[in-house]
Amino acid sequence: MKIIKTEYLIDSKKIRKNSDYKKIENEITTAIEKVRWPKKTNNFTIYPEKKANGVVPIKDACMISLQEDQWQLEERLDIATNVRPGPIDAYKDLNGLKVAVEWETGNISSSHRAVNKMAIGLLDDKLDVGFLILPSREFYQYLTDRVGNFRELEPYFPMWKSLTLPDKVLAIIEVEHDETSKKVPKIKKGTDGRALV
Repeated sequence: MKIIKTEYLIDSKKIRKNSDYKKIENEITTAIEKVRWPKKTNNFTIYPEKKANGVVPIKDACMISLQEDQWQLEERLDIATNVRPGPIDAYKDLNGLKVAVEWETGNISSSHRAVNKMAIGLLDDKLDVGFLILPSREFYQYLTDRVGNFRELEPYFPMWKSLTLPDKVLAIIEVEHDETSKKVPKIKKGTDGRALV
């Protein structure tokens, strides 16, 4: 799988120059690039039929890779204490740098909740860095119907960019398949994520 681009909604150059941040960013990039389909191939090749492929196994494959780098999965953080937000997909505290990663598997409303949850974590100083991983529009068309995607969330970026948080980072990572082929199987909704690593 490949990264198309990373959009920084909140961008602390100071944090991004930090060696711990660079290590974290490398682990996330590696975890994304390690997602393969079919199993034991060098690329991520998707069956090119609209709404034909499951998305949860793709996320799970990335999370398995992060877990191997000592990330905590499904971590509940004390964010927005007047409500009970869902757990963070992956969380790591590296020498005091507190980082969250969310991979979108729900609809666009879920994407908003994920970004807002991390933004509140940054505002409350419970997080220093937050990443949301979203499929590109090209990738999205082959996945579960109505899953959140980069292009659909993009019109709202100015709202999060207006937050003044000089020592924080909030970013959206846009990901995409390497190629398409009708010779590969569809990714079933119940497929084990480990099969994609």
